[in-house]
Amino acid sequence: MTVQFGDTTILVTRPEPGASETARRLAERGFTPIIAPILTIARRTPTLPPTAQAILVTSANSLAPGLPTRPLFTVGDTTAAKARALGHTDVTSAGRDAASLASLAADRLDPDAGPLLLLSGGGQGLDLAAALRAHGFCVIRRVAYTARPVTTLPPQAAAMLAAGHGHALFFSPDTARAFARLLVPPPVTLSAIQAIAISPATAAALAPLPWARIRVASHPNQDAMFALLP
Repeated sequence: MTVQFGDTTILVTRPEPGASETARRLAERGFTPIIAPILTIARRTPTLPPTAQAILVTSANSLAPGLPTRPLFTVGDTTAAKARALGHTDVTSAGRDAASLASLAADRLDPDAGPLLLLSGGGQGLDLAAALRAHGFCVIRRVAYTARPVTTLPPQAAAMLAAGHGHALFFSPDTARAFARLLVPPPVTLSAIQAIAISPATAAALAPLPWARIRVASHPNQDAMFALLP
């Protein structure tokens, strides 16, 4: 099928299964999504501690059926919604970023009430764990998944970038960095495409590339990113 690229063409770079959900919502709004996951997620089954006063989650990718029934704190609203869909009833979202999650935990939890279980991706969550320990908490960090960068773009995604039309959505600094490594050298046509970043850290990772413009969502969630689309 031949795709006519234009301002309503949106490159979706987030991993699955989130990419397909984002594409569905874009299509409902009249956009033409092109799915191009830059990272692939490999889930792990970590050994969990027998007790923890609460579970902290940095990404929806960390969630899986069978987690202990404990108060659950998430970085953002999307992850909180997935936790509720999995049956968790005591769920609180920090609504922004890892620093907000650390502050929320410090306000709501007691360092003397037991350890915190932190579920994150490989190489992630280290700063959050350090911030929590600085507040006096015992933190047990477990790697719930690993993210590996892809080596090539799907043909439609490469064609869109070569055509120099549309927008590209980036949902994490890791995705943005992997995308920048993948585009060496970047096509000159990238200078006609706008990037939309979920956070300032994501925008900073995109900055070395010659975009027409990098825009940052007002809040670190998908709806705020959608609000920047034409």
